[in-house]
Amino acid sequence: MNRLAALLDRLVLAPQRNVKLRLMADYFRDTPDPDRGYALAALAGSLAIAGVKPAMLRALITERMDSVLFGYSYDYVGDLAETIALAWPENHAALEEAVRDPLARPSAGQAEGDVAASAPSLGAIVERLQRASRLEGPRLMERWLDQLDPTGRWGLIKLVTGGLRVGVSARLAKQALADFGGKTVSEIEELWHGLRPPYRHLFAWLEGNGPKPLSNSPAPFRPVMLSHAIAEGELAEITPNVFAAEWKWDGIRVQAVAEGDVRRLYSRNGEEISKAFPDIIESLDFEGTIDGEVLIGWPSTTGMTLGTFGDLQQRLNRKTVSAKLLDSHPAFIRAYDCLIDGSEDIRHLPFRDRRQRLELLLAGADPGRFDLSPLVAFGDTADLIELRAAPPEPVIEGLMLKRWDSTYEAGRPTGPWFKWKRDPHIIDAVLMYAQRGHGRRSSYYSDYTFGVWRGGPAGDELVPVGKAYFGFTDDELVEIDRFVRNNTIDRFGPVREVVHQADAGLVFEIAFEGLNRSTRHKSGIAMRFPRISRLRWDKPPGEADRLEALEALMRH
Repeated sequence: MNRLAALLDRLVLAPQRNVKLRLMADYFRDTPDPDRGYALAALAGSLAIAGVKPAMLRALITERMDSVLFGYSYDYVGDLAETIALAWPENHAALEEAVRDPLARPSAGQAEGDVAASAPSLGAIVERLQRASRLEGPRLMERWLDQLDPTGRWGLIKLVTGGLRVGVSARLAKQALADFGGKTVSEIEELWHGLRPPYRHLFAWLEGNGPKPLSNSPAPFRPVMLSHAIAEGELAEITPNVFAAEWKWDGIRVQAVAEGDVRRLYSRNGEEISKAFPDIIESLDFEGTIDGEVLIGWPSTTGMTLGTFGDLQQRLNRKTVSAKLLDSHPAFIRAYDCLIDGSEDIRHLPFRDRRQRLELLLAGADPGRFDLSPLVAFGDTADLIELRAAPPEPVIEGLMLKRWDSTYEAGRPTGPWFKWKRDPHIIDAVLMYAQRGHGRRSSYYSDYTFGVWRGGPAGDELVPVGKAYFGFTDDELVEIDRFVRNNTIDRFGPVREVVHQADAGLVFEIAFEGLNRSTRHKSGIAMRFPRISRLRWDKPPGEADRLEALEALMRH
């Protein structure tokens, strides 16, 4: 367990991608089974430990320290795992017992009986917790927290709550695994859905000690092809005889797979989301795999009337969907590529041929659930500039440009596909609330809620319209954090309210992709992908934008 905790600690402090990859690959190389397999599952987000919840951990720590003092400590530290790990009292008797504990295993190179080196093994912890009842879970956690040092306790809590927050995505963890075994990440992703932790056969293959695992999962996910943002100098190369143009739709990228009697829907990262879209699954009556975008839409005489991304959010991350929601927010796939036609893998064919296969595959599909992403006619760069500036639908983010001769290659190859998104909208908003971040930012107020002015019976007031936690430099973070600490006027648990008056406060220039109606915000509006593009220390809050400007933007 201590070895995983040390890895997590180093990953938090290593912002560079290549450093993270090397740290993970070294861990996989130096750590035995099954520990490394469970660590991989935790890093990739595929490890489930249902018996431990944050509320249970809070109850354990408040048995050992005053609850008010814990609340203040948590507010100051900003991270539950770190707070408990530091506040948990040392238990020397338990440390001595850890040496004799059958779940403890000394680290490599350490002697039996070394108290500092002995700790519960990661594999034993995971397997024991997965078998534990709800009553056993708290007692097991107590025992292990007593036996670990502060870093080990922090790693254990991160592991069991599932919120690692160490700057590692599932794909990055798979890339590290590929680097460790000298394989491509596409090979790993092709196998992934047929494998389960602790991945013994996978590691044996990567180390040359066993055959390549066979994925027995029907209707598997295939790694998706991604695009690059186009540079201004590359626009001249985009000609209609070489490139096809499509609209870039503001939905979620999905892969729909039908194989035999199995139907599945995956996100672009390979997460199965079939339960959130049973209406699409029920209509998958063709054999093959298509790539496309899920949108909300209603059939009409002129095609599909499209909903906003806010409408689509009503359907996301759900284990079940009510009949009422299925009726009010019907989903469909706007398809733009075909990977498997029937049982034939056609990813090696050029895009022009795959597009023809896709048209034939969807010819008999339910038009209310599947349609083709239309190709956009253009003649030269000037046409593309005009199309991008004035798309026909508000849910269009820009243009996709794809070489007619491009094969479907997993990852982000340079050259075949480009995206050319519309310029973001820009407004000036006022900082209203701040909250500590996580991981490297747990000591800083880095999550910011901002608002714009709205007229009211008592005069103008600020109403929240969004929240942002990126777009600024490390130096700017330090400046904003200092402002928050020096200008706090109230506290609500971990949230600080900062001064936000017409003549006192901090103005952010906010870039965002679009707006949605929202009943959760007092303003009635929520932003899509907001980020801070500039700090406006020079601008008084009274000159920030008004809600009317956002309302007008929504109408257009």
